[in-house]
Amino acid sequence: MQPDSNTLLSFADFQLEGQLLPAISQLGFTQPTPVQQHAIPLALTHKDLLVSAETGSGKTAAFLLPTLHQLLTRRTTLFGTRALILSPTRELARQTFTHCQQLAQFTQLKIGLITGGDDFKQQQGALRRNAEIIIATPGRLLELMGQDAPDFSHLDVLILDEADRMLDMGFSEAVLSIADRCNKARQTLLFSATLTHYGVIKIADKLLKNHKVIALNTLHDGHSNIQQQIVLADDDAHKQKLLAWLLLNDTYDKALVFTNTRLKAIELQGPLRGQGLRVGVLHGDMDQPDRNRMMALFHDGSVNILVSTDLAARGLDVKGINLVINFDIPRNGIDYIHRIGRTGRADEQGVTIALVRSTDWNLMSGIARFLKQTFERRNIKELEGNYKGPKKLKSSGKAAGAKKKIEPKKTVAEKVKIRDRDKKNIGKRRTPSNKPESNPPDQ
Repeated sequence: MQPDSNTLLSFADFQLEGQLLPAISQLGFTQPTPVQQHAIPLALTHKDLLVSAETGSGKTAAFLLPTLHQLLTRRTTLFGTRALILSPTRELARQTFTHCQQLAQFTQLKIGLITGGDDFKQQQGALRRNAEIIIATPGRLLELMGQDAPDFSHLDVLILDEADRMLDMGFSEAVLSIADRCNKARQTLLFSATLTHYGVIKIADKLLKNHKVIALNTLHDGHSNIQQQIVLADDDAHKQKLLAWLLLNDTYDKALVFTNTRLKAIELQGPLRGQGLRVGVLHGDMDQPDRNRMMALFHDGSVNILVSTDLAARGLDVKGINLVINFDIPRNGIDYIHRIGRTGRADEQGVTIALVRSTDWNLMSGIARFLKQTFERRNIKELEGNYKGPKKLKSSGKAAGAKKKIEPKKTVAEKVKIRDRDKKNIGKRRTPSNKPESNPPDQ
């Protein structure tokens, strides 16, 4: 169901609790984004929501603002967490935590962060100190639940952020287990980049009650503010030369390079640094302090090129990323959308470039068909390779697709070999023993 198109001119139109307005102003928020215009008024009525909107559309504030408003206006003396936000990755959880702190800075609300890689006992303590809002990754939260640490029996709001990614990462059972421990009378908000994901619809049916659907986009919607290009490459060595050339010659503030594996991301760092580029690496096997440090360097611009696995495809919200390069082609169209969604955020302009070799062509073509989009072919003359794309069928001068006329096969008479000894027996009758007779019997 598509929501109505009424436009709110300012955040004051939402009539949010007064303590939130100075923070909104300090963050420079003026006119609400479409997802905020549609989701916030419904969420304020304590309605369950299933929301789909593209990355960079302001979804985080769309669920944080109504949640903070309700916690401030519905005071309680009951013990326990009142709002729980589940995120698929540590990076997204940390960014949501920071954003929540900013919006709640003029309130007395306590906010806790629960993710893997941080001290387990400290997180237990944070839960016991009765933080009203907990932002967590499902895996670590389940570990704490095994110790009976969190109390969600009085939870007002459960929020699933990037639900499709959470399900892709195998958190479906964990999410359902956590939800089963929460207050049954809670409000549930489920946010996803797409509603075409079967798992999202399935889990929504289990967790949402009489919910409203807000579908502002589908995966097939084009990204009009993102220029999408492909550059053909002969092999991985050629790709590395193309990558270095692009990073040295294209104009950008920050660039994000995606690989499909941790080893490839690590392998690319050295040669790029050798070109004098400020390059960092991010992947899931890094310790949490190292991941935090790398993100901080990328945020402040000390490192302006980040080579990453799909860990950065979700939850990475860094201003100034206006170039995304797919060194490896993503495995499917959904991953492609989330990779390129790191640029062109908040209506800014961005460029994405996919390096495509012959073994990548079918995969890239499949992504184009899935998204119903075409990509601009770019040629770098200084590094032009031999691969020019798939070979076209030779033209026969006939219309494409015309059936070839099938000519009937010519009948060729079978040649019979006659041996010399058989020539002597021509006209003679053979006996049952298959030997020729010199005197045939009377008739």
